[in-house]
Amino acid sequence: MKVEVENEDDGRWIAEVPEIPGAMAYGTSKQEEVAKVQALVLRLLADKIEHGEEAPEIGRVFTVAA
Repeated sequence: MKVEVENEDDGRWIAEVPEIPGAMAYGTSKQEEVAKVQALVLRLLADKIEHGEEAPEIGRVFTVAA
């Protein structure tokens, strides 16, 4: 999944994964924000799976042998 990163005028960094609604994080460095948004995406996908919702994005993380 593509992570978009931007440095705001006030010095904060923002990282976002546009294909996952709500996957956005702010912080003080680019590396910190990429790590935060990646962890957030994993939590959001785990929550979907636990609640029986479709999470097609997880197919890029895991494969299930037939």
